[in-house]
Amino acid sequence: MGLTIQSPLTNLQTELLKVFATQLPDEDLLEIKRMIAKFMLDKARKRAEQVAYEKGYDDSISEQLLNAD
Repeated sequence: MGLTIQSPLTNLQTELLKVFATQLPDEDLLEIKRMIAKFMLDKARKRAEQVAYEKGYDDSISEQLLNAD
């Protein structure tokens, strides 16, 4: 039986540590944070659109959910 050791870091965290091994100006750091946030938001939106399509949701259902008390 083989022993598997898992890193406490994800592959993304490891790559980010490599990128941030050098000192960056605050402006660059802010830009990178924004790029990451936009990337994650785009992925979430695409997934939400996929789920809505699969479930047959349309704009009227979105409006009902947004206006629910």
